This record gives sequence, C-alpha cells and structure tokens, in this order.
Amino acid sequence: MSKSMLMITSVASMIQQFNMDNIATLQGLGYQVHVATNFEHGSTMSPEENQKLKLKLKQIGVYTHQVDFPRGIGTPRTLKIAMGQLIKITKENKFYFIHCQSPVGGVCGRIVGHKYHVKVIYTAHGFQFFHGSSKLSWLMIYPVEKFLSRYTDVLITVNQEDTKLAKEKFHAKSVRYVPGIGIDVEHIQSITVDRARKRRELGIPEDATVILSVGELNVNKNHSSVLKALSALNQSNIFYVICGIGEKKDELLKIAQSNGFAEHFKLLGYRTDVLEIMKTVDVFVFPSFREGLPVSLMEAMAAGLPIVASNIRGNVDLIENGLNGYLVDPKSVNELVEYIHHLTNDDKQLRSFILEGYKKVSSFSTTIVREYMQDIYSSF
Repeated sequence: MSKSMLMITSVASMIQQFNMDNIATLQGLGYQVHVATNFEHGSTMSPEENQKLKLKLKQIGVYTHQVDFPRGIGTPRTLKIAMGQLIKITKENKFYFIHCQSPVGGVCGRIVGHKYHVKVIYTAHGFQFFHGSSKLSWLMIYPVEKFLSRYTDVLITVNQEDTKLAKEKFHAKSVRYVPGIGIDVEHIQSITVDRARKRRELGIPEDATVILSVGELNVNKNHSSVLKALSALNQSNIFYVICGIGEKKDELLKIAQSNGFAEHFKLLGYRTDVLEIMKTVDVFVFPSFREGLPVSLMEAMAAGLPIVASNIRGNVDLIENGLNGYLVDPKSVNELVEYIHHLTNDDKQLRSFILEGYKKVSSFSTTIVREYMQDIYSSF
C-alpha cells in the first residue's frame, strides 16, 4: 500500500503553475498524492481552467479536495471554515507528511500538521515581509511566520534574502533553499513562432516595438507605472501588452485612455500561449513591488527577451543591473522611461542582455529544481 501525502495551496492556480512537477516527483517516489485547494474561487485562472485542472489531476491519479480558502488573509469565520475542512480531510486519511504553500495555506497546514502529529514542509514563495516592505507586514505577519516555523519540519525558501532571514531568525528544523519551481529552459529556447502571424492574431503591427508584462492585474504588479512610462516616451510605434487577469483591469484601461495610449494597449487576459507571445515581443518589463522568485521573469530570460525589472527581492537573484538587464525603482516612472528607452534604441546592449540572460537562467532549470525537491521528499 502506497504512502499518502497532502499538498495544500490556497488557490488552484498554485497547483497548476508551481506544483505539477512536484506531483510527478512524489508519484515517482511511490506517494499517493492528495491536493487540497480552492477550485472554485480566488484563482488567477478562469473557472473553466480550474475545473480542467481538477479533471487532469484525477486522470493522473491525484485525489482532490475542495477547501474554501479565502483570498488574502480572510476573516476569522472563513478561516474557521477552511480549517474545519482540512481537519476533516486529515482525520479521514493517514498522511505521511503535508506540503503546504501560500500564506493562508501555510498557516492552516502547519496548525493541522501540529495538531495531528503530521510532519510538514512549507514552501515560502516569498515572505510577505522583506527589506523595504511596510512596518505593518513586519508587525502583523512576521511574528506569525516566526511562531509557526516551530511547527515546520522543512522550510523551503526560493530567494537569498528569505533564506538568510529564515536561517537566522526562525525555528524550523531545517531551512532549504530551492531555486524556485524551475522552468524548462531548453524547451522554451526551442519554441519557434511565426512572429508576423502571431502579431496579426494579437492585433499588433508587424513593425511595432512591443513591451510585454505578465502577471495578475493588481496593485502589486504595478502595471500602471509602465503605462505612464510608455505614455511619457511618446513613441508612436510602441505597444504595451499584458497577459493576466485581475481586479485592476478597468483602472488600467482608464489610465491608458487618459494618457492617450489606449490604441496601443492590449489586455490579453489569461493565456495558455504566454511563451509563444514572448517570442513575438521585444522587451519584457516586470515592475512588481513584491516577488518571491518570479517564474514569468525566468521564462522571459529563457525566451531571449531583454529585461527591465524592479530592484526588489527575488528579481535581484535573477538580474544583475547592467549585465543581463536593468533594475529600477518600482516607484520611479522616470527610471522606467529611461531604461525602456535605452533598450528600444540600443541593439548592442539588447543583444548582450539576451546572451547574459541565457547564461543566468540555466541554473534555474526544472532539472536542477527536481533534484532539490526529490532530495527533500526522500528525507520523509
């Protein structure tokens, strides 16, 4: 009889985007995998995509459990509901260990693991507190993570800043650095696209200079600053494209309209062809205020795009300013204007960034990450 383990995330998109390879690794080690997440609400994927994921998991032999995790930190009532559902799942199954992710999933998973004497792995895809974050995040969230680290058998961190903090300040039995979730570098580099045809499909002129961002349409992703920067550049051949969905859609459209940029701005929504789109654009801009170790940034590097990214935790693990991209203050529209202008007008610098980006991202491949995770899972 195979051993069972429980994987917990607060939203289904974290399973799709971060954990399918982990599931394959676990199954290869002989584990019966159970997934507990919210397949109904809060995901960055559409409801239809959530249900496709649920079906796909069942087809590969994964047991799925609906847990009504709230988006964000939730309320005492919503957290109590989610905790009750997790307790029921845990009591009905004998789990060898729990692997929990996301802030809420990490809190609930570790409390349940401690209560029922189940070992716990917690992956922090970027702590909510970091150098430069608000005092509130340090006052409210840091103490919770520090306390719960006592209930953590393995704490996985994905960037150097978080790793240093966890080793120095927390109480997990083991802190393990893993370079993100990994990307298939060779596959991404091998993708070929009919650039002109893809641009026609997206409604973008073949001779346009296209700036791409990928990420949820929210305050943290900071797309509004890019819109303002591109409007200030006042170059008639520049287009800005975003792949992602979120609550700030209407606000971004209004900003584009008020800055006279609406005709050159395209919101593409949730896409399954992001890598193909990356192969048809010219520059990748990633201006977030907070990240762990961003997958889309790694993918853009592997796709051969020059990068302008915010000078924040996670991004600095991937980009060395002036070597394989530019790092900017995410609050400075002027810096975005300056460095986007440089990249769209300096072919020599652009080519240099692309080559250096290839070199850097090779150490974040799925093959390397899989070895890290297999070693961690095998220790249980």
